[in-house]
Amino acid sequence: MSRRRQIYEGKAKILYEGPEPGTLIQYFKDDATAFNAQKKGTISGKGVLNNRISEHVFTLLGNIGVPTHFIRRLNMREQLIRQVEIIPIEVVVRNVAAGSISKRLGIEEGTQLPRTIIEYYYKDDALGDPMVADEHIACFGWASQEEMHDIADMAIRVNDFLCGLFAGIGIRLVDFKLEFGRLWDNDFSRVILADEISPDGCRLWDMTSGEKLDKDRFRLDLGGEVEAYQEIARRLGLLPEGDTTVLDLEKHRRRRGK
Repeated sequence: MSRRRQIYEGKAKILYEGPEPGTLIQYFKDDATAFNAQKKGTISGKGVLNNRISEHVFTLLGNIGVPTHFIRRLNMREQLIRQVEIIPIEVVVRNVAAGSISKRLGIEEGTQLPRTIIEYYYKDDALGDPMVADEHIACFGWASQEEMHDIADMAIRVNDFLCGLFAGIGIRLVDFKLEFGRLWDNDFSRVILADEISPDGCRLWDMTSGEKLDKDRFRLDLGGEVEAYQEIARRLGLLPEGDTTVLDLEKHRRRRGK
């Protein structure tokens, strides 16, 4: 069996060369990082759950006409995706004050924002992913004005859909991160949604108890990370109540050394 060629390894995923031109295989790791990788750890089974959750969300978004890089899930940890040129901007959509915006502006965490805010961050680990304005993006040519209009429109559309999706299962979508890429067709390109949407990049709070069901449990040393990710999967109908089959299979795979 030939060894797959690795294209890129990030904090939570590895990209391999795909089986066809213009495709990649996205592998979800159990590695967990926070505070620009200053804190590192492992959440056992996280990659399996994130693969399922992201597949589910991207499929639903595709069904309402949001263009994404997702093609199909291949197995418990991998999915086939379209190869894109990643735009070096992280898009953060905020509905409720939490995390850095609370610290920067002195707004109490949990405060409902008067309107949804979209923030942009330049993707550069060495610089700590600094927040940037539209003027920086235009000045340095990271994305065109037309691309930024498409990105903002898609971000709002994704937010509207996800707010309803999560509210339907008793979860408050506090904020989340998106990444976008250019899909090229000869000399022409269009912007599509890339990366993943999972508890790794979303703040998800139980509407009744306020319990955090996302990576903040790792960031803040709250414990129960796996249980929180499982709870999201269960409420989305991806992991039946009391069923840990997905993670049991993963443990079996690891014991066999595969």
